[in-house]
Amino acid sequence: MSESGGPDVTQELRLPWDDDPADLYDHAPCGYLTTLPDGTVLRVNRTFLEWTGYTRAQLVGHRRFRELLTAGDQIYHETHYAPLLMMQGEVHEIALEVVRADGLRLPVLVNSVMERGDSGAPRLIRTMVFNAAERRRYEKELLHARRVAEAAEKRVRVLQQIVADLAAAPTQAEVAEAVLRAPEPAFQATSGSVHLIDAERDRLVAVASTDPAIGAGDDMPRDSPRAVAEVARRGDLHVVHNLAEAAEHFPDLAASMTRAGRRTVVLLPLTTGPAEDQAGVTVLGVLAFSFAGERELTDGELRVIRLLGQQAGQALDRARLYDDARRREERAAFLAATTRALDEEHRLLQRSRRLVERVVPEIADWAAVRLHVGPAGLREDAGGPPPAEDLLAERIAEATRSARPVFATEGDPLGCTVLPLTARGRVLGTLSLRTAAEPRGAAAERAFLAELADRAGLALENARLYEQERAIAQSLQRSLLATDVPGGDPRFTVETHYRSGGQGLEVGGDWFDAFLITADKLAVVVGDVVGRGLEAAGTMGQLRSAVRALATAENGPARLLDGLDRFCQRVESARMATVAYAEVDLDSRELVYACAGHLPPLLHQPTGAGEFLAQARSGPIGSRAAGPRRTEHRMRLAPGSRLLLYTDGLVARRDRAVDRGLEVLSRTFGRLRGAPTKGLTAALADTLVGREHSADVCLLCLTLGTEERLERSLGADPLQIALLRSDLRAWLTGHGVDEDCLNAVLLGCSEAIANAIEHGYRDDPFGMVDVCATITDDAVEVRVADRGVWRGPGHARGRGIRLIEDSMDEVSFDRGEGTTVTMLRRRGPARGPVGG
Repeated sequence: MSESGGPDVTQELRLPWDDDPADLYDHAPCGYLTTLPDGTVLRVNRTFLEWTGYTRAQLVGHRRFRELLTAGDQIYHETHYAPLLMMQGEVHEIALEVVRADGLRLPVLVNSVMERGDSGAPRLIRTMVFNAAERRRYEKELLHARRVAEAAEKRVRVLQQIVADLAAAPTQAEVAEAVLRAPEPAFQATSGSVHLIDAERDRLVAVASTDPAIGAGDDMPRDSPRAVAEVARRGDLHVVHNLAEAAEHFPDLAASMTRAGRRTVVLLPLTTGPAEDQAGVTVLGVLAFSFAGERELTDGELRVIRLLGQQAGQALDRARLYDDARRREERAAFLAATTRALDEEHRLLQRSRRLVERVVPEIADWAAVRLHVGPAGLREDAGGPPPAEDLLAERIAEATRSARPVFATEGDPLGCTVLPLTARGRVLGTLSLRTAAEPRGAAAERAFLAELADRAGLALENARLYEQERAIAQSLQRSLLATDVPGGDPRFTVETHYRSGGQGLEVGGDWFDAFLITADKLAVVVGDVVGRGLEAAGTMGQLRSAVRALATAENGPARLLDGLDRFCQRVESARMATVAYAEVDLDSRELVYACAGHLPPLLHQPTGAGEFLAQARSGPIGSRAAGPRRTEHRMRLAPGSRLLLYTDGLVARRDRAVDRGLEVLSRTFGRLRGAPTKGLTAALADTLVGREHSADVCLLCLTLGTEERLERSLGADPLQIALLRSDLRAWLTGHGVDEDCLNAVLLGCSEAIANAIEHGYRDDPFGMVDVCATITDDAVEVRVADRGVWRGPGHARGRGIRLIEDSMDEVSFDRGEGTTVTMLRRRGPARGPVGG
């Protein structure tokens, strides 16, 4: 009995040394093997045989231990296990795999000990083998769990990064790109695509894609039977696991998957709204991604995918709101900037041009304005290529007839929107433009274009009215200026030019006049009335009439100004007007002049520098500064002298002193000394004030007498030839040259200049051609010289050379620094032989 009163079981236990050692060896809970140093099995216990399925006869004396291992473990046995055992005499817990008799593998842990003889040589190897199948299975489960955890952690990190990217993406396009990048790192997808819903057009629009299996870049109606449209309508995640499933439900998807080499496709709706309330969920688009092989997604992966759809949907909703707000702001800014830009231009043509330049390329790649003004209308285009003209004409006619916009539609062969430009109840014209199709917001875009057309129509109508009124004002201005300037007298030439200042509609107060007091006395005058508008224009007309009435053979400039002072007592608006007045005796070439508060005339005689005539100056008309008496100054002029009278608009600038302006005028007038008289005043105005100026400019240039020799310098421009012909004709007429000689000289000189321009300066538009004509009682000689590389008479314009030789009596060519053509034509009815 035991101390507890029960039976004493220890009496039945056998002591270890009472057991049979052979039985313990055979039935031990591990395998035992005894091998020779080369691994040949000498002894093996039953446990090992039961685990592996071998018989003792198959192993003992016939197999080596390493031969029972897998191929990889045999290599490991040779390279690590055996060398380590030889060096250390023992190895422990070596993980190997034994190939069982039925070919299956048995994971084991091996401990081996080497016994050596008295001489130290290896004698035996005793090996203990433990079954590690359960341990290996547990390790695999741990590794699998670890991989699952790592994959989940990676997906969470990827999802966090995606959420961060979505939060940072302000536009739909950037959100779509961020969503498209998500499946590859999160689920190892091969490719993907994103379709967004355009509710206004009831379509799914492909905005980003790398997936040929889903139909990359294909838009589709929302009621399409295709897989993407089906998921968009249903609003729930759908996984197409394999080709067979795709073929059953979506044949077109199966065909695309086969072509692209895809086996599994995931279709994820991008939604916004509460996930728990399906009725409150709004589908904004669909993310589709595919795998090259069949892929079974876990529940955890499916939850992450759904979460991705919700996050992407929210980001899309936010981006749409941002896009709409940004687009409204951009369109409002564009309308405001366009309105300001149009207001900066006052002319109809410039406003039309500015309009199409604003539209292209900011909102269109081509635009055209057509206005129903004038006999031929007005058209301005920008961008390109232009659309088909016949289709465009039909649409323009429709928009004009209906006075309503005709918008481009999907599949439209023309692809252009035509907007009627209306103002005050009438269609002024049309604005046609070709814009890129808007993926969404078509209604807002149409409203924007309609407002653009309304603003443009009003601006263009205002410009049309402005030009109409300006034309009336300018017509009035010209009617008040002298139009009957004397001419045709070889003793003098008068050239005038008037340019209205600014963009206003008011008539200016600058004026000029030239008239013959007697057959041999010429009067020239330039004046400036204070103020602008109709009152100033009326005063200008009255003052001009008063000058003509007071200019007599007996009165001179001083007495005329005295008369104008008395005139101011009756016409108060003429007070403070300025006048520069001069009289010239055409036979003696004596000049008498006086200035009443006006800028001094500029005189250029054939020799010497320019001179401002600063004598005989007094105050403006009707002013107390005029003093008790007006004065005048006399001087004799050389033949060929040029006298320039002008108003202050030519030289006065707000940022420049008047003295500096006079210096520039003198230098410019001197540089144009050799220019033809015709067009001289316009050229001065272009050089000194340009086309954009704020003040009126009035010029009068008097060329006096016939020069002994005519010297002119022309730019390399064929248009200059006509101006030179006018001067040359007047010069020849003044010298009494007969008609035949005159026409021959004009023809020869014109052809020589044309040759010089075409050949001497064919690559130099800034070259100059010098012309010098001299006359004797017997002949007229003309020299035309250039400093270019001239081709000579043997090349092009050979007909011109023949005309020169036929029209002139003597022609010679001197080719040194450039080319000089010297031509001589004898005067009188008799003509000598050609040559010389």
